[in-house]
Amino acid sequence: MRGLHFTRKQLAIPYGLFLTCFVALPLLVIIYYAFTNGEGQFTMGNLIGFFTSPNTIGTLCYSFAIAIVTTCVCLLLAYPLAFILARSEWKQKNVIVVMFVLPMWINFTLRITALKELLTLLEGNLAYYPFLNSVIGMTYDFLPFMILPMYTTLCKLDQSLLEAAADLGAGPIQVFLKVTLPLSVPGIISGVVMVFLPSMTNYVVLDMLYNSTYIMGSLIGSYFSAYDWHNGSMIALVLLLIILIFTLITDRYSEDGAGRGGALL
Repeated sequence: MRGLHFTRKQLAIPYGLFLTCFVALPLLVIIYYAFTNGEGQFTMGNLIGFFTSPNTIGTLCYSFAIAIVTTCVCLLLAYPLAFILARSEWKQKNVIVVMFVLPMWINFTLRITALKELLTLLEGNLAYYPFLNSVIGMTYDFLPFMILPMYTTLCKLDQSLLEAAADLGAGPIQVFLKVTLPLSVPGIISGVVMVFLPSMTNYVVLDMLYNSTYIMGSLIGSYFSAYDWHNGSMIALVLLLIILIFTLITDRYSEDGAGRGGALL
């Protein structure tokens, strides 16, 4: 009797079962509810309702606004920091990087609660500045995800290219704009993806900061809380397609920077 032959491919079986049970099947359920009505009949009404409802379109635009502003703020804060740390000769610069990542080790609820108390002390009433507080909360939560990929990319830049540009007569500003910045684009793209996509859906920050405004994640939750699975599933499906398109557009930049450490995502 021949013994069982074990291959490395069999190690993928548990992962395949996990993807099937917890990714593929739930996605099929969402697609089913998105294109059916309360009687289980096929309909395109949910899709049409998404693009004709002022509520959903307004929430989508507001979500885009928060995500874009949060991503820009994180980029403006993270790039100078990553650049200074990557180019410095400090022996303990890795410790400094860890200090910026350290808040991620603390419970999410505790961090946002502490931020809420601080904003309450400064503003008095958080309801006065909902958009600003949303951006501050998102930036505080996602800033490390912008710092790490850019720091990794900048650390792995070929220094000989910078020296060659300087030898050819380029000044520090020209070296940065024509050599450093283009070579760091893969890290920037990775950071943008890791901040922009969660910012569109992370409604927990808004809820904990007493923000009454809706983004796409909270809108989906409100439909499911009202047992309207059909419209909620359609909104989730459209949001999934938007994220997929955004990821496909930025994916080629991550692939181009894989050799230089830019594709951290």
